Amino acid sequence: MKNFLTIIFVLSVLSNNIYSQVNPDMEKVKSIVKNVKEKFAPDKRVAVFNIEVEQPEKKIVIKGETNLPEAKQELIRTLDGEAIKYEDKIEVLPSKELGDKIYGVINLSVSNVRTNPDHPAELSTQSLLGTPIKVLKKGQLGFFLVQTPDGYISWLDDDGFQMMNETEWNEWKQSQKIIYTNEFGWAYEKPDKSSQHISDLVAGNLLKILNEEKDFYFVEFPDNRTAYVLKSESEKFDQWYSSLNPSGESILSTAYRFMGVPYLWGGTSSKGMDCSGFTKTVYFLNGIILPRDASQQVHTGELVDTKNGWENLQAGDLLFFGSKADGERKERITHVAIYIGDGDFIHAAGRVRINSFNKAKPYYSEYRDNAFIRAKRILTSVGKNGIEKIMDNEFYK
Repeated sequence: MKNFLTIIFVLSVLSNNIYSQVNPDMEKVKSIVKNVKEKFAPDKRVAVFNIEVEQPEKKIVIKGETNLPEAKQELIRTLDGEAIKYEDKIEVLPSKELGDKIYGVINLSVSNVRTNPDHPAELSTQSLLGTPIKVLKKGQLGFFLVQTPDGYISWLDDDGFQMMNETEWNEWKQSQKIIYTNEFGWAYEKPDKSSQHISDLVAGNLLKILNEEKDFYFVEFPDNRTAYVLKSESEKFDQWYSSLNPSGESILSTAYRFMGVPYLWGGTSSKGMDCSGFTKTVYFLNGIILPRDASQQVHTGELVDTKNGWENLQAGDLLFFGSKADGERKERITHVAIYIGDGDFIHAAGRVRINSFNKAKPYYSEYRDNAFIRAKRILTSVGKNGIEKIMDNEFYK
């Protein structure tokens, strides 16, 4: 019994020695990983940085994935600078499994992008026909992790887009296209409105032009389907884009076109919109790309002084709502609207509708008045403060 206790004591001492030698490095590595993540990928909606640290026996193993090569480089550089011994098992996305098919173009009028690779999963966002995307990795059930031009990263099934290599992707982006400008319509099998539908269309859809025939454009989808689209419901993209001159008036004109469209969580089209999907689509149809969510849009643009109410607000300004920070919780932005004037604003809440800060109006909203946080001016920030024109975005160049 005495010998047995002696052995246990010796093993305990050895174990403690090993722990004291290895554990400080383990904790240091975890701290370094956390710091790098906070620096490069604080928002998981627009960056992948899923890194784990393991310690089988005495070896430290760093494994996982990221789509940020610069983040991995800094992580490795920091670990090496600390003279920490480790094994690197971090994959930089896009995954090698994809080969050269690491790009794509949305192939449906509206494609549903989900939080997880499964059809019952929550709708994260939507992307419109003709939108260029990047493909990061393959998941289950035919889903792929993709990134859209606003930076959003979520799961899209393979029916929603056409996979491409870099050459094919660039050919699509550089081709002459039309933009569908009606709120809703159809692409036809023949240059005849009574012919078979090939696809439905919504405002903002992009299609490659092959030819023109009387009142129709002959167009091609990303998967090479062909169809005819009415000229009266669309424009050549280059002409449309060059004619844009975003202003408060044009923003409101576009916003009013969606009056009554039902609210849809994750929606970004005339079929259904959530609050930030509405503002994003309105600005896109004026040539401007906004971040996807209200809590992201609030960090863009130029702050408007609203200490004295709405007197400094201008048409087209974005209004943000939510809960203010207090001693126990951080500020939370949960809603966004577009300012009209005289205290009125238009937003997606149940449906696209107009409410007001003005208590004299019959559509005054006490709830929104109490939840108002701040306002941002977008039109003075195009090209800066997180606001891009469509053709300045790397996905469209």
